[in-house]
Amino acid sequence: MLRHLRTTVRHRSTIILWHHHNHYHRSAKYNPPKTANPPSPPKPPKAPQKPQTFTFHDVTWEDPYSWMSSLQDKVAMRHMDMYMEQEEKYTEAVMSDTERLQTKLQSEMASRLNFDLSTPPLRWGPWLYYRRVEEGKQYPVLCRRLASLNEEFISLKSPSSGFDFTSGKRIEQKLLDYNQEAERFGGYAYEELSEISPDHKFLAYTMYDKDNDYFKLSVRNLNSGALCSKPHANRVSNLAWVKDGQALLYVVTDENKRPYRIYCSMIGSTDEDVLLLEEQDENVYVNIRHTKDFHFVTANTFSPTFSKVFLINAADPFSGMNLVWESEGIVHCVLEHHQGYLYLFTDAPKDGQIVDSHYLLRSPVDSSSNPRIWENVFIGDQNLVIEDGDFCNSHLVLLTREGRKYGICSVALPLPGWKQAVHLRELQPHFLPLPKHVCNISPGPNYDYYSKTMRFTISAPVMPDAVVDYDLSNGKWNIVQQQNMLHERTRILYGTALSSAIAEKTTNVKFSSMNDVKSEDRNLWNDLSEFYACEHHYVSSYDGAMVPLTIVYSRKNRKDSQSPGLLHGHGAYGEILDKRWRSELKSLLDRGWIVAYADVRGGGGGGKKWHHDGRRTKKQNSIKDYISCAKYLVEKEIVQENKLAGWGYSVGGLLVASAINCCPDLFRAAVLKVPFLDATNTLLYPILPLTAADYEEFGYPGDIDEFHAIRKFSPYDNIQKNALYPAVLVSTSFNTRFGVWEAAKWVARVREQTIYDPKHPILLNLTIDVVEENRYLQCKESALETAFLLKTVGS
Repeated sequence: MLRHLRTTVRHRSTIILWHHHNHYHRSAKYNPPKTANPPSPPKPPKAPQKPQTFTFHDVTWEDPYSWMSSLQDKVAMRHMDMYMEQEEKYTEAVMSDTERLQTKLQSEMASRLNFDLSTPPLRWGPWLYYRRVEEGKQYPVLCRRLASLNEEFISLKSPSSGFDFTSGKRIEQKLLDYNQEAERFGGYAYEELSEISPDHKFLAYTMYDKDNDYFKLSVRNLNSGALCSKPHANRVSNLAWVKDGQALLYVVTDENKRPYRIYCSMIGSTDEDVLLLEEQDENVYVNIRHTKDFHFVTANTFSPTFSKVFLINAADPFSGMNLVWESEGIVHCVLEHHQGYLYLFTDAPKDGQIVDSHYLLRSPVDSSSNPRIWENVFIGDQNLVIEDGDFCNSHLVLLTREGRKYGICSVALPLPGWKQAVHLRELQPHFLPLPKHVCNISPGPNYDYYSKTMRFTISAPVMPDAVVDYDLSNGKWNIVQQQNMLHERTRILYGTALSSAIAEKTTNVKFSSMNDVKSEDRNLWNDLSEFYACEHHYVSSYDGAMVPLTIVYSRKNRKDSQSPGLLHGHGAYGEILDKRWRSELKSLLDRGWIVAYADVRGGGGGGKKWHHDGRRTKKQNSIKDYISCAKYLVEKEIVQENKLAGWGYSVGGLLVASAINCCPDLFRAAVLKVPFLDATNTLLYPILPLTAADYEEFGYPGDIDEFHAIRKFSPYDNIQKNALYPAVLVSTSFNTRFGVWEAAKWVARVREQTIYDPKHPILLNLTIDVVEENRYLQCKESALETAFLLKTVGS
């Protein structure tokens, strides 16, 4: 800006001198300097139009870009390749003036990466399991070591260090090198499932076969390191060990990726794997999991009309499957076993009435009643909602919510043998210490059923994720891994590695009835609230519903009423919006940006009603909630007018794109990552397999009311004609749930129907498949997105 002003002044002085000089010396000739014309902005590519007409429920519409999803049409795919190449060049041309900025941003973000070369070891029985990255390698190595060997020297930072002088061997045992797995799978190593047998002798795991687009099962002998001869199954979606590790149950999917068969394979046997269950109904899905004590395996079958839980005896998996519970519709249900009782955690309707939260049931394993009688464990408490639970032999751990405030409490086991439900508070639950502004609590693997220590990851908007071990027997807690963003490096807090003062505080924290740890102990959490503020607002939506809005900003760099802002949204599947501290957002915060999160209806954290009020025919509530939060930010001058950007990932992309369709002038820019944009065609004519949960969320187009609702919120079908849209960067990939054609169709149609303005570019960015597995490529993508926002919105 200053350079521009200096140039203007210099040109004006030249003109004045010329006029003065010409007055006295008319014969002198002077040629004023020619000003260079600014380069014309690059022109966006135009996708070929091949209109195709569709009719459904007496509604007819035309789609000029449906050819983009004709995967079996080789000519169409060649055109698609050419078009995507043009889009790539256009994006590069538009963003070429930000190359230096992108390099700077990428350097900033890379400097904040967690450089831990190891995950914190997790104890299970006599072993400590962990993954670590070897220098110069792209993928980690799965390792273990005996906890009893040189235990006093075990470091969470470098668990592989140490030498057993008694045996003359290294302490560490390498179990699986994922770099070698990458060689097996064409240079790509992506693992979905990994289960170690309860006798610690075998590892069952599934790796993604990119060429065939499915997950392949392998079993490895942990003593020899060799692959077992069987099972070698394809399209595997679930695993569970039985017979103390002598046999493995696994679920395979059909060609449409529907889990439908359960097999049992005896390890070391040459016999064919035995089919235990096959669901031929294409609407029925199957999954399995073992109970924490490995006594049983539960087989869940569910469809749009029912949910059932079967019990398999892990000691004798061929003895049959016993139905222990069923409900109407798709519901969440997890079954556990503890000392002769089955415990069921579910959100199924009670007495035909929909409930707003989960609850816990129990029933004796040897119950002879038919149908089985289940007793409520706790009396429902609207002020203290149970969100999740976990078991070990000595304690029941519950994740709770009071309003929007999260907590962890433990209850000693076994529970009293009362026949009637009790209030949770009557069992004297111990609430474990937590930092301020907790937005999510994720249970760790917690494989060791007989351990009194449980691991959780604690997340907050102004605190890097903390991996915490809680000792349930005495309330002591220990941060085993957390990144110290203040010093842009990793800080490991473990045992004697702490200073004596901090160690004394950490190991002597007592059980609390409050969810927040005392303020003098907050420094133990590496909380960044001294530098970054976190505020909680409630915004009145169009119908009076109060929508939670979380706002984060830099205390030093925020400028009142002049700050640009970025509004995140998701609002689907009852999932909690990701409000964790993300190190890449620090680059925006430190440049004076406001980062906000709208917990709209359809998402999680507000009970089942909050979820249901934003799905299917009520999806418009999600969109209007998001718009209300956007307007609130501007009207309250939290964000400067005309400097608000939207951000949505996956189905959050549908939310943001729909909000833009409704109010294009409300936003200056938006970033849509692998977005769901063509809802009508995707739900009517799915190319990639959809599940019952997808239709439960967005609606069944066969129902005429739900079809019209889908047509109304589908971003691709509601683009405003002749309107000026904000600048939008759409990132997509071939390796996503939503096809690359959804993004390409939306981009082409927006350019076709809206007003073209080179200052409001609509860009399509095709990322490579391995971004999710490479942190440095993630930095590159984040740098591009941030540079786009800074370019189009300003700072």
